[in-house]
Order: sequence, then structure tokens, then C-alpha cells
Amino acid sequence: MGEISQLHALPIVQRPPKTWTQTINTILFCVVFNIACLMINGFQFTVLLPLRLVPLSLVKHLYDEGIRYSKGSFGTLLVLMSQWFAPTNLVVSFETEGPGRFTEEEIQQLVVKDAAGRVVSLNLPRKAVMIANHQVYADWWYAWCLTYFMGTHRDVFIVLKKSLKWVPIVGWGMQFYNFIFLARSWASDRIYLSNRLSWLGRTAEKEDIPLTFILYPEGTLVSKDTRPVSKRFADKMGIPDMMHTLLPRSTGLHYSLRSLAPKLPTLELIDITMAYPGIPPFGYGQAYYTLRSIFCDRVPPPTVHMHIRKFNVSKEVPIGDISSTSSETLPNKSSKSVEVEIPDIEKDKFDVWLRDLWREKDQRMSLFLATSSLVEDPKREVKIPLALRRKREVLDAFAFFIPAFIGWVYSHLWAH
Repeated sequence: MGEISQLHALPIVQRPPKTWTQTINTILFCVVFNIACLMINGFQFTVLLPLRLVPLSLVKHLYDEGIRYSKGSFGTLLVLMSQWFAPTNLVVSFETEGPGRFTEEEIQQLVVKDAAGRVVSLNLPRKAVMIANHQVYADWWYAWCLTYFMGTHRDVFIVLKKSLKWVPIVGWGMQFYNFIFLARSWASDRIYLSNRLSWLGRTAEKEDIPLTFILYPEGTLVSKDTRPVSKRFADKMGIPDMMHTLLPRSTGLHYSLRSLAPKLPTLELIDITMAYPGIPPFGYGQAYYTLRSIFCDRVPPPTVHMHIRKFNVSKEVPIGDISSTSSETLPNKSSKSVEVEIPDIEKDKFDVWLRDLWREKDQRMSLFLATSSLVEDPKREVKIPLALRRKREVLDAFAFFIPAFIGWVYSHLWAH
């Protein structure tokens, strides 16, 4: 495996033919991952769906907690798949200067270690919108793994294409997770997005549970196709283009923050700069890391770098006046509290703020390319092996095989 581990710095198309070890790894990964997904999805259908059909408040609470457990099972599964099939380390650092900084006292309390000195949790905000630059399709995988150490992996929400909701097993599971599916038409999506987020925020505040909403403002990966689009937009706006990222799109994030903030007074914005070793300057991440190459070919990034900033949304983020959106809304229904348009002056101010945030991110990417670190002092980095904290959590990743047990019981009852 030592030879394979060095392949991350080669473009995928230039790598040698797959070995038998990689082929076996592919088969094992597909079998284990799909069995786990079947168990989680089966748990949702055999245990949770019947509960949903019972109109009792106590049963509804059990259903909601079951959904959170199944989502946490999937988050645990992501960590386990990395541990077994694509070992890597998260290398986390925290902003200590300028906007979004953590104080020294906060940093001392952020990282929790066990007696052996291993990082077991991160005390990051538990009600937050998480944004990051988008380099490879595995970004969401590692972001969800980060929430495992934050303790919010049961309460992750993601925006996805509407077509994905009908993908067998995985798509069905995502519907149970209350993920937000958009048609990619802003005219029809904005009210639905605002309503869904308002409801999620209200629920998280009322029940005092975490919420981590993950969003990628660039909207897509940096690639040979998207790079010219970002350049044309920069030229049209009369502003410099980014070097290592794309110009962020502010509209979706702005609406999201304005929808959540009235329901969550303590809402924070977690901004992550992500970087992967082996990608050269002006190279494209997807040419070096795909989900297939990482987990099937077993050529993961040796480290996944994350530099984290946080902002109090109500005090440090210019989202504008949200007093007209403070009343409650219901899921999947329109409401007078959902705004149709944000005033131009407020949109422009937020757009400039987000673009400045991305320029700082772009500069940090330049630092990484020069030094292999997202901070000037690498001693401030925290290395977190991507592995489960307790062995028994392996069973959580398979929902304790409950659907298989139920099937076994039914088969024996039917036989008799």
C-alpha cells in the first residue's frame, strides 16, 4: 500500500493500471457500503415509516429521534468507510486574527482529547450554517465527517438537485433526512428554500437540537469548464477573478441566513477553507481526487486540510433587516413571513462581504500551495485521524442490522 499511497500527486489518467489489491478493495467497499445503506434505509422503512403513520405526539417524537439516529448512522458510516478503505487525517486550524477569529481561550476549549492525546471532539457551534470552497466531490463527505467530531452529524442538512431524491436507497434515505431538494430554478426554489429553512430553524430552536446546514456558495467545482465562466462574470462586474476558487454566488446563502437567523438567535456561520495535497497550482481537484479513486482505488488524500472561521450571523454578517421575516412558517407551505425579494442595497452589501471573504480564502490557498499548510505556523494545526472513537459505533453505521433481524423474525414466523 505504500506505493499506492504516493499516487495522489499524479493525475488519475496518468496512474498505472489497477492492482489486484485495488480491485479487491473496490469490491469490498461496494459490498460493505451498500449493505450499510440498505440497513439504514431498511430501518427507516420497517421501523420509522410505520411510526410516522400513527397520529400521536409521543410516537412523532420517537419518529423524529429515529430519523436523527438514522442520519447519524450514515454520518458514522462515512467515517467508517474512510477508516477502513481510504485512511486519512483531517488537519484542522482556526483563525486567530481578523474577522472570524477565535480567541485564545476559545481555541483552548475547542479541541477535546482523550487520555491518549487523541482528538475526540471539537466544540464548534452546534447551530450553524457551514460554507466552504468546492474543489472535489468528496468535499461534502469530509465536511460531514467533521460534524461527527462536532457532535452534529445527526443534524446535517444539505441542498441537492431534485432529481436525486428518487435515486434508489440513497435518494429515499435523503428524503427521510429532510434534505432540501431544489429544481435549480431560483424563481420556483426561493420560497420553498426559505420555508424549509425557517421550519428547520424553528424546530431546532424549539427542541433544542443541533443544526448544521452545509452550503457551497461557488455552486460547482473549480474545473476547466467553470473557470472561464467565473472569469467572464468577473470581467462583466469589473472586478478581479479568483485564482484558486470561483467567484461565490451570494443569493442562495443570503436567503438561507435570512431564513434561519430569525428562528435561531445564536446562529453562527462556519467558514471552512479546504485544501488537498498533491493538486498543483491552477490544477483541478477532480483530476486528482474522485469518490471512485479515493474509496475504490484506495488513493485518498493523505491529509484533508480545513481552516475554520466563525461569525455570529446577527452581529458580524451583513444579512440586512430581517424584522419582517421573524414570524413562524410551516414546511412546504407559503407564508407571508417569507420574503420574495431582498432589497438591492442589502444584496449588494452582502455580495461584497462574501466576495471579500472568498478573496481571503483564495490567498490562503496560495499559502497552502507554497507551504503545504493553510496557516503560517503549522504548529497550530490539529491532526485528527479519520476513525471512529469507539468500536461499538461500527454497529451504529449498520443501524445495528435491525432490518435484517426483523426480516429473519418474519421469515421464521411465516415458515411456522
